[in-house]
Amino acid sequence: MNSNFRNIHIGKLIHLRVKENNIDLPRICNFIKCTEIEVSEMYMQESLSTNILLRWSKLLEYDFFRLYSQHLILYAPPSAPIREADVSKLPRFRKNIYTREMIDFILELVEKQEKTKRQVTDEYGIPYTTLCKWIAKNNK
Repeated sequence: MNSNFRNIHIGKLIHLRVKENNIDLPRICNFIKCTEIEVSEMYMQESLSTNILLRWSKLLEYDFFRLYSQHLILYAPPSAPIREADVSKLPRFRKNIYTREMIDFILELVEKQEKTKRQVTDEYGIPYTTLCKWIAKNNK
């Protein structure tokens, strides 16, 4: 499945995962602590609170937060370097997380010549050497 990380409709994606895993509604209601009507309403929501999304992620054994991480990697402008004086108290992550879906998405753009390697590195902030490694592995 070629995921569209630009437009995330979390309710539809959760509903898809529920269908794939064949989870019955009473179990969902018990785990999420809500009614059947509220579950149906969640399927229609484009976004959900992080607490609810965390419960869905646990129940369905799928990291729905990763969808948003991929969106940030692909579509958020690169941040300015943090100066020593502006050190944040938030945790810092050393590497970007590149999922198989995201790698496939990027490789497809290059393969179909929708974007050049340079465009990919400039627009998505993926190191050129990383992109070349992906292409080499994909061609094996």
